[in-house]
Amino acid sequence: MSNPFPMVVFDLDGTLVDTAPDLAAALNFVLDREGLRTVSLPTARSMIGAGVRRMIERGLEHEDHPATADDVTRMMGDFVDYYTAHIADESRPFEGLLEALDDLAARGYRFAVCTNKLEALARLLLDQLGLSSRFSAICGGDTFGVSKPDPAILQQTVARAGGSMQATIMVGDAGPDIGVARRARIPVIGVTFGYTEVPVAELKPDRLIGHMRELPEAVVALQTATLNLTD
Repeated sequence: MSNPFPMVVFDLDGTLVDTAPDLAAALNFVLDREGLRTVSLPTARSMIGAGVRRMIERGLEHEDHPATADDVTRMMGDFVDYYTAHIADESRPFEGLLEALDDLAARGYRFAVCTNKLEALARLLLDQLGLSSRFSAICGGDTFGVSKPDPAILQQTVARAGGSMQATIMVGDAGPDIGVARRARIPVIGVTFGYTEVPVAELKPDRLIGHMRELPEAVVALQTATLNLTD
């Protein structure tokens, strides 16, 4: 049996793409409709990473505004409608991403996306940015009925991409990404330029990078270390 191809699974928001401006605009649209103050972009950045519902809940908590589960569900509809129409107004791939993917692809790596974002929104965003074709699978928080850090979402993403967990590395910017990798028992690279309430360095990923130009070296080093441990 041949060795499985190496795979890198990416979080989306704050890892592959700087989506904060458009997500913040959608959150502020919802807050404004509720008669609440809007939040600054830096504040909104810290609310990203656990899906639309949690972002809205964090926005409401920031404003000390109580809301029922039904209220949040209604706001989610408004958020998704607005965000869908403005999903790539200002969102852009992080600097160096395309070159890093080209480098790793030339080394035989394949890629997938595992995000807590709704799958349809993840696909729409990547389509509009011309990135979808680079990924063997794009899976969201609603794809399998579980979200990060539940390891099932990562395991099923890798399976859908045709990969093997034994040859997979996770890349992410926040607690759910580090957590899902740890629970799935795979190596994880943290990026320092994403969105997180807790600095990613404090979450102790296996490697830490501050720019996408550093990704290929980090991936290859982790893969080499993993292979050495299994020899």
